[in-house]
Amino acid sequence: MGDPHGIGIVGLGAISAQYLATLTDHPHLRVTAVADLNQARAAEVAAEHGAAALDVDALVADPKVDTVLNLTIPAAHADIALRAIAAGKGVYGEKPLAATFDDARRVAEAGAAAGVPIGCAPDTVLGTGTQTARAAIDRGDIGSPTFATATMITPGHERWHPNPDFYYTEGGGPLLDMGPYYVSSLVHLLGPVSAVTGASSRSRDSRIIGSGPRAGEPVPVSIDTHVTGILEHAGGALSTLVMSFDGSATSAPPIEVHGTAGSISVPDPNTFGGDVTLHDGTSEDILTPSAGYADAGRGIGLIDMALADHDRPARAGGDLALHALEVMTALIRSATTGRRLDITTTVDRPALVPLTPRATWHSPARAT
Repeated sequence: MGDPHGIGIVGLGAISAQYLATLTDHPHLRVTAVADLNQARAAEVAAEHGAAALDVDALVADPKVDTVLNLTIPAAHADIALRAIAAGKGVYGEKPLAATFDDARRVAEAGAAAGVPIGCAPDTVLGTGTQTARAAIDRGDIGSPTFATATMITPGHERWHPNPDFYYTEGGGPLLDMGPYYVSSLVHLLGPVSAVTGASSRSRDSRIIGSGPRAGEPVPVSIDTHVTGILEHAGGALSTLVMSFDGSATSAPPIEVHGTAGSISVPDPNTFGGDVTLHDGTSEDILTPSAGYADAGRGIGLIDMALADHDRPARAGGDLALHALEVMTALIRSATTGRRLDITTTVDRPALVPLTPRATWHSPARAT
């Protein structure tokens, strides 16, 4: 394949360590440059990984950088992505693709016009959990899929996060925070969404920080903290989505897909693995992993994108991220207006990931 694919990382916060653990020593990729507002942090990471510590302008202009890995805060996602695209670089970013749907569409359109690849987390759905469930559905193990449930219920991030303010302002909330994992998984399992109907509520107007130096401090709540809705998939299945910061816990499977001949429980889409359980009405069987990148970590979507070609597009592509963001923002608008809303974007269902051991996806053999 010639020289390794050069990666330039912008933003070296906590999540960057997980990406670096996945990307380091991959034979076809190399971290060549890093940038962060904290110059000392950038210098430290650069020294550890044999990369150059640059500012953002120099990084996106660096000829050794083929793809910019955008790990900045959501408000900066569109700006960094557009600068990288203008420099002819591919972009792979943390979710969401941009802070707003309009900005995300600008990024997608700019990437298409420039002919550069765009990818976006979550890539957890490329692991053996979601992909094994997808393989079972594709085999007809549950018959024809008819509906699904997707459930995420927590008491709120203020219990553990020392600075949870963002989660309770515009752009935060349970749906935009955790929904990308669930919506992306549902698209992998059942295909794109054509329309949504949403409803939402708010349990209280302030939250109390439970840990850290601000423990006991109230945080104002300006957005709804419980969102539920119906997703109408283009193939005919319906998904019921519940994303909430207003409950204590739930015993419901994170995702369950029902069909004419059975049901399948899908593990947490915020993780790469987990048990997939098939129910046929009389028995339950835990399925042996049969698809997905095994023992994967955050960054496998970037590897998948870098090794993709015209015959097999990136499985964590920008088109899926744009579609998922529209689904989520439309649900919020639907909850506000009380109207069913059509989704204007669509996406091809990403290709199934064949069962790929770490020794294969992290070796010189080309990933499939």
